Amino acid sequence: MIEVEHVSRLYGHLRAVHDVSFRIAPGEIVGFLGPNGAGKSTLLKVLSTYLLPTEGTVRIAGHDTRRAPLLARVHLGYLPEHNALYEAMRVDRFLTFMGEARGVTGARLAERLAWVQDRCTLGPVLQKRIRECSKGFRQRIGLAAALIHDPPVLLLDEPTHGLDPLQVVAFREFIHELRPGRAILFSSHILAEVLEISDRLLVLANGALVLDSAVDELQRSAAEDSRTIEELVLAAVSTGRGAGDAAPAGGAS
Repeated sequence: MIEVEHVSRLYGHLRAVHDVSFRIAPGEIVGFLGPNGAGKSTLLKVLSTYLLPTEGTVRIAGHDTRRAPLLARVHLGYLPEHNALYEAMRVDRFLTFMGEARGVTGARLAERLAWVQDRCTLGPVLQKRIRECSKGFRQRIGLAAALIHDPPVLLLDEPTHGLDPLQVVAFREFIHELRPGRAILFSSHILAEVLEISDRLLVLANGALVLDSAVDELQRSAAEDSRTIEELVLAAVSTGRGAGDAAPAGGAS
């Protein structure tokens, strides 16, 4: 569903992402970690088709993002770290606009609007302008916009940013509800959160993929080495490899 093959991204002479490969299968939730400046947001922008890879290939639901970016976009929902919203629009009208922009109309649009409004708990703010909404609600509006067309691929960059603890728990449950038939990749700075939600963990450092491991494999490796998973992740970041590494192109498409 998500295929990344030897992808690099350069900004001039700066190599932000270097030779990254992995796959994410339908039904798989993958957490994405790395220190600030590791290249996570750049790679998510490449996956979303916002940026083209300088080298390598990305496929979303089988569509090459360089050759067929519009077809790739049909199949993905993207919540960026800095959630860009139309501040002057009412929430209900914004979501309607986003649905229509995605080609969803008529009865199907009404059905999807009702679903995202309910599942993202937007009832209290539907008649408000987006600029009047709290940070937590704005994040939920962005998530609703990413889901309005029922995409099979979800890219989420710091999706719990701005949510209170109860909302974070509800978000975790929601992501698990979305799992069937979807490939989900989400970025976070919080290891505990990633481990709570994810089947697999990807760790990026200095633009390179230094760890690609199933969470249960990490747990076994940590127990065998009498270390914590956090220590294994830190070792991967500092040395470029980690115990319990899966093959760099783990998963199936």
